[in-house]
Amino acid sequence: MEAKVGKFFDSVTNFFSGSDQLPWCDADIIAGCEKEAAEANGSDESKNECLTRFSWALVHSRRTEDVERASIASTTDPLKMREKLYLLAVGHFRRGDYSRSRELVEQCLMVEPEWRQAQSLKKAIEDRITKDGVIGIGIAVSAAGLIAGGLAAALSRKK
Repeated sequence: MEAKVGKFFDSVTNFFSGSDQLPWCDADIIAGCEKEAAEANGSDESKNECLTRFSWALVHSRRTEDVERASIASTTDPLKMREKLYLLAVGHFRRGDYSRSRELVEQCLMVEPEWRQAQSLKKAIEDRITKDGVIGIGIAVSAAGLIAGGLAAALSRKK
């Protein structure tokens, strides 16, 4: 019974805190990836790998300005494109642009429908959209209740 109660409180806490299961990246890792990308020499593939790592670090940053810096180079390889679309979806998710994030993750799933990472992100996006809708409805209902209560109080004072 205690385990069920604990799970309930954890789910309520997660609901209101908005936590997700995506990893975070700190400034040291971002700086290292940026330096590696800037110093990348050799083949285009090697440079693209460095840029992909740098973009991964940026979209997993806690700082919005880092997330906005992420850029994804185009590619003809469907699997690499899937990964790049996924990174952009994570970046938009972190910025709170859930509709764009959902579009990008759905494009990932068109390339590989069984990709668990993209499926998990899609579920997180849908959960966040649902949560935001529930909170919005709660705010609207509370506001309507306050207005109705204010009107009722005003009418009762007139009598």
